[in-house]
Amino acid sequence: MSQVVAVFGAGSGLGTALGRRFGKEGFRVALVARRAERLQAMVEELAAEGIEAASFPADLSDPANARPVIDAIRQRFGRIDVVSYQPLPGGTAFIPAAELDAARLAPLVNLFLLTPVEIAHAVLPEMTERGNGGFIVTGGFTAADPQPHISGIGPAMSAIRNFVHSLHGEVAGAGVYVGVSTLAALIKNSESYHAMTPEDLAAVTGGVTGLHVLDPDELAETYWQLYTKRDRTEYRFPAINA
Repeated sequence: MSQVVAVFGAGSGLGTALGRRFGKEGFRVALVARRAERLQAMVEELAAEGIEAASFPADLSDPANARPVIDAIRQRFGRIDVVSYQPLPGGTAFIPAAELDAARLAPLVNLFLLTPVEIAHAVLPEMTERGNGGFIVTGGFTAADPQPHISGIGPAMSAIRNFVHSLHGEVAGAGVYVGVSTLAALIKNSESYHAMTPEDLAAVTGGVTGLHVLDPDELAETYWQLYTKRDRTEYRFPAINA
């Protein structure tokens, strides 16, 4: 039975590119996001390239939806070998830390921390039993480099980054790769890319992150290398010493 990559928060940028990259290696592709029509278009795009894919509409902002969608993927494909978790809806805005309260933080914690933790908890047993698997989370630069005025997403993403580093040390010996990609960039053709221009982001962040736009296919290749080489827990762009 061929392997399966499940892309949570699949979109027209990195989601499609990951499906294409893993699909070329013989993986079947499960695409998970809110919008059924957009997912179906991605399925058809991959199918035209000879890649077997299926869509699983789900609202990842509710952690209770994690296990039902995992069950649906298993029912369709029989297994899950690699998870990529990368939801970032267009229009997701930074919130100054001084304006942040529990009500504004809670939905971000759900989407960026509790749902991926629930997914990890659901898929790890089968991965460790097989002695192989992967779980990769995509996060933003504020998770590792907090700055004034651009909080909100950062506290939630920093928490999942902490979880990933801890989890990596616990399951690497069982053959499961766990990693995080921390990006100070926009991904071309993604929902966030179309919602916020590099110039918009530069205005918020002092000009640093507005300089970078990543090609989704090149980033997907990086994820493939993370999964296959397993030589680092975290990928940073730009590199820390750049």
